[in-house]
Amino acid sequence: MAKKLIMMRNIIKRYYIGQPNELQILNGIDLDIHEGEFVAIVGASGSGKSTLMNMIGALDKPTEGTYFLNDTDVSRLNDKQLSAIRNKEIGFVFQTFNLIPRANALKNVELPMLYAGVKKKERQERAMELLKLVEMQDRYTHKPNELSGGQKQRVAIARAMANDPSIILADEPTGALDSKTGHMVMDIFHKLHKEEGKTVVLITHSPELAAETERIITISDGSIISDTLKKEKISGANDFVEESKEHDLKDAFLQAETEVDAE
Repeated sequence: MAKKLIMMRNIIKRYYIGQPNELQILNGIDLDIHEGEFVAIVGASGSGKSTLMNMIGALDKPTEGTYFLNDTDVSRLNDKQLSAIRNKEIGFVFQTFNLIPRANALKNVELPMLYAGVKKKERQERAMELLKLVEMQDRYTHKPNELSGGQKQRVAIARAMANDPSIILADEPTGALDSKTGHMVMDIFHKLHKEEGKTVVLITHSPELAAETERIITISDGSIISDTLKKEKISGANDFVEESKEHDLKDAFLQAETEVDAE
């Protein structure tokens, strides 16, 4: 059996602890994701889907419970250690791309390697290889404002692969794209999964996109209510609606990223 990359046990997340408006978002989540899986996590607005994504991405820590990512107990790490885990183990792809406007495509892909201390020549070579992987090598000198939405997302996917992470975590990666471009982006995720052997976790409100994955995890009211494999269908899938993308912790992390000057 493939190695467990993610192992969550009894994950509980509360906000405003000890206050009259204390709110529990996650209600004892148990979740295993193995190396090489292509998984979708779906849920309605307010279901806890985004909070669960923040936990998986080490953007937040649980109030209770344990989370092991590639054998590391993430729930016990400090902020500096969490930042290192995010840079090394997780490749993020967001709906709004989050590319640095002043940097060209090559520099954007280099950025995680710059944080990791990779030497300039090595990171430039790998960045170009990754741009070739997503068929963006001919745009490597272009800045984000010179690229279409689909091109920006392909650059973002290349950037997510920069440090050869254990997991690609994609939060509504086609949400800002038209249907045709969205399918092209999904084709890249399939390529990374099948040809590169990457573990991909897709957060989406779309049952159509979820149906393209091997496994669909449905969350409702802070609990996992179903975990279906391959061609099984989601009950009531058409009732899913798009969830707000305002994640304070994610925004803070991305703001810190943009403050680093690209070389």
